[in-house]
Amino acid sequence: MEQPFYLKDHLCFSIYACSRSISRMYQPLLNQLGLTYPQYLVLLVLWEKGECSVKQLGQMLDLDSGTLTPLLKRVESKGLILRNRSREDERKVTVRLTDQGSALQEKAQCIPDALLRSSGMLPEELQKLNQSMKLLNQHVSQYHKSIPQKE
Repeated sequence: MEQPFYLKDHLCFSIYACSRSISRMYQPLLNQLGLTYPQYLVLLVLWEKGECSVKQLGQMLDLDSGTLTPLLKRVESKGLILRNRSREDERKVTVRLTDQGSALQEKAQCIPDALLRSSGMLPEELQKLNQSMKLLNQHVSQYHKSIPQKE
């Protein structure tokens, strides 16, 4: 006997609904920082790495250059990052934090703190969930790449 096809039983919908709930929870916190969610993600990478190329940022955030370049321009206009062209290879652009961008890291700690408080989970439980989500993403991405695309 086939299982009924209920929305509540679809993992993809649960992930989607959870993502939207987290985004709604983040929104007022990001507004206080003067950031959008994609801008916050750029800063997260730079707080971790210090400096990286636009290409590396795009790979880490899974964004193409057509999306990333205007995003970086907006973050730069806020005085949070600097973009510099390589003297050796003009095609390579590096991105690094300004003092203002570095200083924002402490204020942004409210975001992961709010997620932990609102989750009703222990830090270890959230970490395990995050690891499971990354593994699922990795497998789904590989599966997607293995499917022949119609031309």
